Amino acid sequence: MTSPLNLTPTDWLARLSRQHDVELPRLKALNDEYELRSARSYMHPEIFREIGDRLQQVVIAWAQLVVDSVEERLDPEGFRLPDQDSGDDDLWRVWQENDADENSQLGRIDALVMRRSFVCVGTNEADADTPLITFESPLEMYADIDPRNRQVRAALRRWVDPQASPSLPSAPQMITGGGGVKYATLYLPNSTHWFENGIEQDRDEHMVGTVMVAPLVNRSRLTDWLGRSELETVLPLVHAANKIATDMMVAAEFVALPIRGLMGLSPSDFEDSAGNKLTAIQAMLGRFVAIPDDDGTGKTFEFSSANLDNFHQTINQLARLVASIAGLPPHYLGLTTENPPSADSIRSAEMRLVKRAERKQVPFGGAYEQTMRLVKRLQDGDWDPRYRRLETIWRDPSTPTIAQKADAAVKLYNLPKPIVPLRQTREDLGYTDAQIARMQTEDTKAAAEDPLTQIANQLSARPGSLSGAAA
Repeated sequence: MTSPLNLTPTDWLARLSRQHDVELPRLKALNDEYELRSARSYMHPEIFREIGDRLQQVVIAWAQLVVDSVEERLDPEGFRLPDQDSGDDDLWRVWQENDADENSQLGRIDALVMRRSFVCVGTNEADADTPLITFESPLEMYADIDPRNRQVRAALRRWVDPQASPSLPSAPQMITGGGGVKYATLYLPNSTHWFENGIEQDRDEHMVGTVMVAPLVNRSRLTDWLGRSELETVLPLVHAANKIATDMMVAAEFVALPIRGLMGLSPSDFEDSAGNKLTAIQAMLGRFVAIPDDDGTGKTFEFSSANLDNFHQTINQLARLVASIAGLPPHYLGLTTENPPSADSIRSAEMRLVKRAERKQVPFGGAYEQTMRLVKRLQDGDWDPRYRRLETIWRDPSTPTIAQKADAAVKLYNLPKPIVPLRQTREDLGYTDAQIARMQTEDTKAAAEDPLTQIANQLSARPGSLSGAAA
């Protein structure tokens, strides 16, 4: 068997295409669950045929809630080395010029939904000091992980332009369905290759020595470095809730309102406005039931409406299970009481969600740090060992009130011997590096304009002053 390390670019293209094709059906299914468009069969076909457009199957958006509740608390705010007081301005500039503020959010959602996403780095011909950073979906990209060191040894991105006309015949190595032109980008440790219909068109011999792709993996395991979806543990409960909600709608359509009855008439005696005979179900949908008798005499009666509380209680119980498994506060799923919860109880209910967000910051931050190391490598032309200790600055995922944060930060700073400096106090209050820099400028300006400071500066500058004599 040929070692993967000795494969040619064309061999890598075929290998990664096959591996990606195996995973695509499951990835698409997970994506459809998040987008609320997966196929459902909760309603009996006969009922569905009879009611037609009068009733749609119910889909509760808990799948989106589970993902979005975690992602909403993941906000990177910069990158810095341990010996830096503030974030690295140049790395943050590259991050923002690539619109990574917005695109990184999309990458995190894809990673939470479909197990992983990818961050790619490339050279920028227009500006060598601003390497390109792109975030890629697992529906288009696949990476081969070295089982020895857990590093990416090759990665492939594939996409199809259905409107383009191929300029070359298709090569058998390009395994992608659909019509149009099939494009691919192959990332190897020392080069990046571009293919059209399986035939190489161009390459970039960057000689970096590592694949310029950082996987953003969600819930990886020691034996599974491809990750798991955040939805896999809650989907059975979500499907159950959708079925119960759909059954509740069917019950509401048939028995939630009182049903009138006519004794002595048959359903065949009823017609619609066009003169067509009504079926039994259609008659029921008209809120009356007909029961024939021998003498043809019609008598009216009425069934009382049904109580739908059993459906409500079942959905609420499923919501509690989803909340416990996903670590969501009960009020996120509508489980509230008549008494409004206090601020302390809300923060207590969010503890697991906050901790889950903090756990996500570690692997996601590692991917971002690897991305910025690659950016620095392309900028400098060589590896800077200091950036092995690069860390991602994250916004606090918890939701304390402004008054609480201010009270805690000011108390730590106003001690007789402050525990933290002024800059750290401002960081704890949630101010960005740019805001803190403006504050420091204003502090310097205010100090220079202070009369006491001006007198002290004048005294220290006079000949024979205490400071001058001491000097």
